[in-house]
Amino acid sequence: MFDPQLIAQLAAELHASESSRVQVEHFSKRFPGMTVEDGYAISRAWVKMKTDAGRQVRGHKIGLTSRAMQLSSQIDEPDYGTLLDDMFFEPGDIPSARFIAPRVEVELAFVLKRKLEGSRVSVEDVLEATDHVTPAIEIIDARIEQFDRHTKAMRRVQDTISDNAANAGIVLGGRKMHPRELDLPWCGAILRQNGAVEETGLAAGVQGHPAIGVAWLAMKLAPWGECLQAGEVVLAGSFTRPVVAKKGDLFDADYGRLGRFEFRFI
Repeated sequence: MFDPQLIAQLAAELHASESSRVQVEHFSKRFPGMTVEDGYAISRAWVKMKTDAGRQVRGHKIGLTSRAMQLSSQIDEPDYGTLLDDMFFEPGDIPSARFIAPRVEVELAFVLKRKLEGSRVSVEDVLEATDHVTPAIEIIDARIEQFDRHTKAMRRVQDTISDNAANAGIVLGGRKMHPRELDLPWCGAILRQNGAVEETGLAAGVQGHPAIGVAWLAMKLAPWGECLQAGEVVLAGSFTRPVVAKKGDLFDADYGRLGRFEFRFI
């Protein structure tokens, strides 16, 4: 694994990139031996920089949940990142200046009423621990270039993981419903961009059931002595492709029974 000094250096680069809105080159190209574990170590160091500066952890995100995305990234499991308090937005105006190259994804968020922990967590455990499920739009961004400026090669999963699994924001809207009121795999959404239907999808696209990823994350955190805490928001994973967002774009997210809301990048 990378030594602590290098981990701190690369975390600082991400922090500076977010502030300057100037992307950095792929860590995995600069350090060819970089592992997934190195990526998580950098991400954790970056989050610690944030919390040391006063930010608060409000939850977690799960990414790379579709089989297609895992195959393209040459991995066999999802990845995860951390949601901080300043990443949360209400439906309405979203400040474009907060982001470098924002894209939006359609998801469901699980809001927990009690903690989930341990090495054996089931979908049933997730449903029992969930206060409600609500529609969520994840705003993903890239502090690390998506495509290398010289070779045009796509960044590797180690880069994405180190970049907080590409998370940058979350918009919560629509209705709050208990998970047992819903047939979760059949929850769907229509995403319109400037009036045109850009994406549609079903939550079954998230590993067959969106609660599967939440259970996986609880078990993934256990070796670190961590867990999913009561009150936290967990983004279960996107069931649409990312849609590029530009200043002035108006999005309409229609989740049917779970409600509908709009947001605009200004």
